[in-house]
Amino acid sequence: MTTRKSTKSKTPVRRRKQADDAPLTAAELKRARPAREVMPELVPAYRDGTLRARGRLIGSNKMPVSLRLDKDVVTFFKAKGPGWQTRIDKALKAFVELTR
Repeated sequence: MTTRKSTKSKTPVRRRKQADDAPLTAAELKRARPAREVMPELVPAYRDGTLRARGRLIGSNKMPVSLRLDKDVVTFFKAKGPGWQTRIDKALKAFVELTR
């Protein structure tokens, strides 16, 4: 982490190589506020399940893979909008069922 003096303010500006590569300083921790104060509308959404956490579902039978596909195949699925990876998964499942 490097700091430099800002021309607009007397507080040093924090510069990092990556956003999450260093722990917070004591000053940053002192300024931190709980989520319920910053975005109170989100806390109830997490509690009642209307806003789900991201990431792998617990108990999921999904497996992460790295796969190279033809550009025209990816373009086709992406053109249909969000959820293109799920549509590819469904197409592959349909193929597996047909060839069993």
